[in-house]
Amino acid sequence: IGIIGDTRKLLNFPFHSYEGVVDVLKVSKPYKLASREFRELSTIIKINDVLIGGQDTVIMAGPCAVENEKQIYEIAENISKMGVKILRGGAFKPRTSPYSFQGLGKKGLEMMSDAAKKHNLLVITEVMSIEQIDIITPYADILQVGARNMQNFMLLKELGKINKPVMLK
Repeated sequence: IGIIGDTRKLLNFPFHSYEGVVDVLKVSKPYKLASREFRELSTIIKINDVLIGGQDTVIMAGPCAVENEKQIYEIAENISKMGVKILRGGAFKPRTSPYSFQGLGKKGLEMMSDAAKKHNLLVITEVMSIEQIDIITPYADILQVGARNMQNFMLLKELGKINKPVMLK
């Protein structure tokens, strides 16, 4: 049983008296699997020559949305000169209005991938649906899940099956 919220009222509750209860543990960390109590070593992800989670700071930079080839190539060139290792940008953009620009889709992924390769960068982009996984994975080194999809457990389960890092933001 996992209990969330103010558990002070349950401190003296007789959980041990129930049949089948072997032990009762109080875990105070909200993110148990990510806590240092569970795993003392840092998780380090290596993609090509980039180590994420190691001693060095890794910067991911780029436009909110990939709008055209000139834009993404200029940004990739500029950020690579600054020491950035990962090009980020949205090929598929979640918007509140269906009439707003929603990205270039696969064409944007192709542009971003080409610009990144030219400047020795990795690519990270947001995936918003299960259907986009197969479209994005050939072009992106890291897939990103935004706040809007943090409760999309079907998407998260499918992303757990691919052999690429996933960043939750």
